[in-house]
Amino acid sequence: MTPVDNAALPTLPQLRKATGIAIIAAAAMLVAFVLPAEYGIDVTGIGKLLQIKKLGADSAEAPLSPALPATAAAVAPEVTLVKSRMPFNESEMSLILQPNQGGEIKALMRQGEHFVYTWSAEGGKVTVDMHGERPNAGKEFTRYWKDKQQAGDQGSFVAPFDGIHGWFWRNHSDKPVTIKVKVSGFFEKLYVPS
Repeated sequence: MTPVDNAALPTLPQLRKATGIAIIAAAAMLVAFVLPAEYGIDVTGIGKLLQIKKLGADSAEAPLSPALPATAAAVAPEVTLVKSRMPFNESEMSLILQPNQGGEIKALMRQGEHFVYTWSAEGGKVTVDMHGERPNAGKEFTRYWKDKQQAGDQGSFVAPFDGIHGWFWRNHSDKPVTIKVKVSGFFEKLYVPS
């Protein structure tokens, strides 16, 4: 074993000084280069001078929300807040469809209003058509989607225009099916059209 030459090892004050210099250098690199490149935050102006800010511009076009820390904004940079003048509403309805019978449940809504929904078909599967109708449109409607052999669905919906928006179900089985709908959000009323 070779003896250790204590004169070649750094002293405790030298280690402290080197560690302090390393921390200061790391902080300077973070502020001058990493923040402008990764998050578009250019506190010193060096990022703009060296055009480093452009590296982060593609991934962070929108300014960070002050309500979110930088780490949360990096995970979910796009935040959408939709406010409504319509009071919050919750409603549940059910509809019994006999064999080969169809039925509808609709929500009266204004353009831009939205709701979260869930519906289920108890006793069998159904064909479903979600669509909307403008006021005084007669038999014209806008279909959002249609599917066969469904036992339920859930999601959110934003009304593209003023009018009624909702579902039409048809029971193609030989047994009654009960449709249960729950809607929460911003709509005037949920109802079964006559």
